[in-house]
Amino acid sequence: MYKRQAPADAPAAAVDALGVDPASLSPRAMAAIASYQESVATEADAYRRIAAHVGDAGNRATLERIADEKAADAEAWVRYTGRAATPRVGRARRYALIARILGFTFAVKLMDKHKHAARGNARALAAQVPAIARAEADEERRAHELMGLLDERLLSYVGAMVLGMNDAVVEITGTLAGLTLAMQNTRLIALSGLITGIAATLSMAASEYLAARSDGRPDAKRACAYTGSAYALTVVLLLIPYLLMPDKMYLLAMAIMLAVVVLILAAFNFYTAVAQDLPFRKRFAQMCAISLGVAALSFFLGLFCKIVLGVEV
Repeated sequence: MYKRQAPADAPAAAVDALGVDPASLSPRAMAAIASYQESVATEADAYRRIAAHVGDAGNRATLERIADEKAADAEAWVRYTGRAATPRVGRARRYALIARILGFTFAVKLMDKHKHAARGNARALAAQVPAIARAEADEERRAHELMGLLDERLLSYVGAMVLGMNDAVVEITGTLAGLTLAMQNTRLIALSGLITGIAATLSMAASEYLAARSDGRPDAKRACAYTGSAYALTVVLLLIPYLLMPDKMYLLAMAIMLAVVVLILAAFNFYTAVAQDLPFRKRFAQMCAISLGVAALSFFLGLFCKIVLGVEV
């Protein structure tokens, strides 16, 4: 159980500053406040680590400002807990690593979602400890103001990446499912899917480039690269089961491929849901229904064409 060291201030001064006498709080309440203090300190450390790897001076300054304000907030709770704010360094490092891989906007918003879940016990004390409600209100206000100042280039290309991934999932899933019963050989299916995937990747990238140029965008090449890369990566992931499975295990390869499709859709939809504040479950369910529906239709279409054309494998 959390044990509090008595603050150095006199009790009367503490009551005047805080609106409640810390000594009147239960050990459980003090533990919740200490956890709250640790959460704020961890966010401050994470923001500082994220800022250290951000190239844009404006974004870096904004992130450092958020870190400074959160650090000050964490220190303010010393008046309750009687101990310095100590961050969870491992968690802060994880957020910094996520920011370097997936962008700082995603890491910041993911941290914000986790924050709301982690501070539930402290929020329940808001009526008893008004300072918690004030701190939360101030933090939300500052967060909205400062997040509006952030401008991450990667986030502006999320739409292009999702476009490439969506098209690849639907087109290549349908192609591989249709070829599975038509060819009944994992190597032949993989070869045909690879050729189709390469051609479709080049077509999708070229279409994105031409569309961006038509809109007068100066970043047409970069948008083309993001779209093509997302498409190509999706093609490779869907082909791997057919490349690894023996020739006659084409049905198992297709089953694994469909499982990979669901995982890809879950990962991309989770990213966009967090980064762009979009609903996850509804979008994920819709994309799964479309992709798996196309796969099922293509599967039986491949069988139908095989029978009608009299192709024997």
